[in-house]
Amino acid sequence: MRILISCLQSNRPHPLPAYGFWREYFLNGCLEAGIEPVEIPGLDWAEGLTLSRPDELHAWQSRTWDTVLDFVRRETVHRRIDLFLSYLFPQQIDPAAIAELQRLGVPCVNFFCDNVREFHRVPDEFRPFALHWVPELEAVPLYRAAALDHIHAPMPCWVPLELRLVVPRESEPPTFIGSADVLRRDLLGRAVQAGADLTVRGPGWKGSVDAPSAPLRPMQVVRNQVALLRTHGARAIYHKLGRRLRPLRPPRIADARTAPGVGHAEYVRITRDAIVTIGVNRVPTARASVRRPLAYSRLRDVEAPMLGACYLTEWTAGVEQLYDLGTEIETYRTPEELADRLSRLTKDPARRHTMRTLAQRRALSDHSVPRTLQRICAQLLK
Repeated sequence: MRILISCLQSNRPHPLPAYGFWREYFLNGCLEAGIEPVEIPGLDWAEGLTLSRPDELHAWQSRTWDTVLDFVRRETVHRRIDLFLSYLFPQQIDPAAIAELQRLGVPCVNFFCDNVREFHRVPDEFRPFALHWVPELEAVPLYRAAALDHIHAPMPCWVPLELRLVVPRESEPPTFIGSADVLRRDLLGRAVQAGADLTVRGPGWKGSVDAPSAPLRPMQVVRNQVALLRTHGARAIYHKLGRRLRPLRPPRIADARTAPGVGHAEYVRITRDAIVTIGVNRVPTARASVRRPLAYSRLRDVEAPMLGACYLTEWTAGVEQLYDLGTEIETYRTPEELADRLSRLTKDPARRHTMRTLAQRRALSDHSVPRTLQRICAQLLK
């Protein structure tokens, strides 16, 4: 089987949040499944996320999708391509090209990881795909309402064979790794106030508040509000007003508990070696109040257990479908629960070892890319 992979490959670095790991996870997951991954040389998929002018984006779409269709037509003369698997945002998609690929006999499947954060309904650009890989349980109703074929499956994650062993010795304190935002500051700051003994690593944790942004011109303010309304609906304006009138004031986390961000190798080492690795599933978004934030199962809910971490994460409905809670991983709902369960885990090395072993086994067997690819193929053959 051969799968054509489109997951933000790029020819040069772009000013985007980290995106290169998706390619590694998709390609290596295919190889582990005995599937041949195919890439189109020279295509810069990530570039499509950096273009704001409509004419530039249209030119990129035309150039990119013409290349895709020409490649598929040439390739299938010798060996067919069985599936097009993508990680594409709406602005990157040419619906006519997706329809043409499927007319050529190549089913198209799109994975998207932030449905509930980005959309209040499924974008029209997603409609031509034969199947949608939906990782958030909370996003499933959006695809049902749109009457689109979908599969609810975990975030795609792959780890090398040498990292599929539980570490014999813990060398790092209980740790959260990630950049600071107001929701994380509030949650972890209040957990520390409740007695949580933890370290936070990442950019932005020094100090107590995010730096204020420069004031905008009145017309830019109007444009921003119109764009917010179109993208996220009227409730986004309501929540934005609420954040202005009643802002969160997170407790300060002492500098002694903070550390700088780390590169990928150190991220992996600390995730595995920490006494407890902490996950946070709430996210800032225009579509929810900061006091009742949007939370959904994130990539780390697969990645940390797959690396053999003792994992304590924020509860969401999606997490309880992935693991046996309390046995494979542990969860919390409030800062006080975080502090209490972290304390209990810290005092119980035997339980931590058992959790590491069981969660890693579950993640590698049930939540791997090869397992999801099997399910996708079975769904397409129905």
